[in-house]
Amino acid sequence: MIPIISVVGKSEVGKTTLLEKLIAELKTRGYRVGTIKHDTHGFEIDKPGKDSWRHAQAGSDAVLISSPEKLALIKRVDRERSLDELLAYLGDVDLVLTEGYKSGDKLKIEVSRQARGQELLCREEELLALVTDQPFDLDVPQFEHGDVAGLADLIEKEYLMSPKKERVSLVVDGRDIPLRTEFAAEVVKAVVKALVTTLHGTEGAKRIIITLENEGEGGE
Repeated sequence: MIPIISVVGKSEVGKTTLLEKLIAELKTRGYRVGTIKHDTHGFEIDKPGKDSWRHAQAGSDAVLISSPEKLALIKRVDRERSLDELLAYLGDVDLVLTEGYKSGDKLKIEVSRQARGQELLCREEELLALVTDQPFDLDVPQFEHGDVAGLADLIEKEYLMSPKKERVSLVVDGRDIPLRTEFAAEVVKAVVKALVTTLHGTEGAKRIIITLENEGEGGE
């Protein structure tokens, strides 16, 4: 599973600024970085009157806009997707950083400023690190706001420099289901790889996702 780290904190503490600098630092080190921004209020990125907006207004459930430089997918959903489910949309990256998801189950970097109060949003066990201008009596790595390189060193050490090995994960309805034995993981891996290798265009695949969705009564 691609590692996911959530950057959280109160408003006006510098979460987006930290993310900008951290993304740039990790990119200079050669890593592919994906990001996810959490929006609890709903959002609109399309422009009224544009062709893609008109497609959506006409009832299209998914609108894909593609150009030689970039693409964007606007899709209607019936529920909020988990972070693990959203990975499928990000493609081949080494690491995902999110802004928000303070209630999520991923380790977090909390950004804190004394001017915004001395209370933290996260419990100690939820934290990978703190970025702060005040010390906290916690057994968690703590960095000054300007020490982006030090924070990147920690992420690199914990997530990006371990020996590469094939990992198998099972996600059901957005929940990670542990494969409790190495034997179970090896069986799943062997069956899936055997299936995929019979398909044209899958040579050298690094990441495989199979999705089974129950479409309700009468669905297959």
